[in-house]
Amino acid sequence: MPPVPPVLTSRLRSTGGRLVRRLGLLPGGEPDGIGEDAALGDVALAQRVAVFFPEPPRNAYQVEQWLEPLLDLDRKHGVVLLTQDSRTTARLRTLTRLPVHCVARTATLEGLVERGALGLALYASHHPRNFQFLRFASLAHVYVGHGESDKAVSASNQLKAYDFTFVAGQAGVDRVRDELMWFDPDRLVVVGRPQLPAVAPRRPRAAGEPPTVLYAPTWEGAQPAMAYSSVATHGAALVRSLLAEGFRVVYRPHPRTGANRPDVAVADAALRRAFDEPAARATGSTVDGGAALADAFAGADALVTDISSMATEWLPTGRPLVVTVPREAGALVRPSALLEAVPRVTAGEAGAAGALLRRCLETDEERDVRARLRTHYLGDPADGPAAARFVAACAEVLAARDARRPARTTEGPR
Repeated sequence: MPPVPPVLTSRLRSTGGRLVRRLGLLPGGEPDGIGEDAALGDVALAQRVAVFFPEPPRNAYQVEQWLEPLLDLDRKHGVVLLTQDSRTTARLRTLTRLPVHCVARTATLEGLVERGALGLALYASHHPRNFQFLRFASLAHVYVGHGESDKAVSASNQLKAYDFTFVAGQAGVDRVRDELMWFDPDRLVVVGRPQLPAVAPRRPRAAGEPPTVLYAPTWEGAQPAMAYSSVATHGAALVRSLLAEGFRVVYRPHPRTGANRPDVAVADAALRRAFDEPAARATGSTVDGGAALADAFAGADALVTDISSMATEWLPTGRPLVVTVPREAGALVRPSALLEAVPRVTAGEAGAAGALLRRCLETDEERDVRARLRTHYLGDPADGPAAARFVAACAEVLAARDARRPARTTEGPR
């Protein structure tokens, strides 16, 4: 059989790649790259701020939590979302009035930057494709992330790629400063947690309703160092213990639970089935169907979670918190103020979690230290609303950028 000409091979690969993308057959973590580049060829963006988000739809939650604060920023500077996945684009367009453009080609990105008024780029994740946008030296680049937690990724060496990193509180500053070598701490800006919903008080319990424990574990992570999930290691024994103690249990797993490990997916499915059993039905226990975080918090008397942003976001409620101890040997757990202050549960102790939660609700010995941790992790409320601090910090970075490179409008060159 004669060899296939290189030109034909290239065309076959290109056609095959397009077909795979359009049929949605890409691996789950890959954006489909089906862009709207043809329609963007002569567009001049008037917005000053771009949120670059190349993630597939399973990670859309990372930017969705920013949509409300971005509206505040949009009123002052104009915000556009730039994606690289048509499915993520469609989803975001149903959730926000901010413009969303799907851009597959770096040449199109370059044209949008060169023709438009963009001066600031924000990033909610560390996707490798961020480097397609980080290459533009005319922009200021800020990592805003999607969670304040003691996970190892919160102090990733990838932060060095950005001009600034916005953190929620002093805990974020300390974490990065202590972990990263040759990192200038002046590049860390404390803005609070603008995407955190307003704290709602505990909803009154109905007569005879038992206390509710929210069990909100994280996912298994993409690397061994991030294996903080308790679903497969603690979940079954923990839930059984809580039910046996008479608690109402609400199971709220991370949206990516089971995405990377079949054993975690199996454990998650088994936990969900357990809530159909008589012991769970007797207390009104249930699986969270996707309620807003504020509603989930308002309906709970205590939280059991893993090392994750859920632990820090719970702090403003003032109610008891228990954090699991990862069983996975590779999980990277650094000492932190929160982990040293709150009760911890190992996999071997999960069967006694009910008694621990009962003690926490009756005595709550950690209440005062949790109040101090709130300021340490999420910023001082006396410094003003986090949304306003976020907008002000973006404005300051934009002004500093414009002082070095005069701002362009869409009506003329720099």
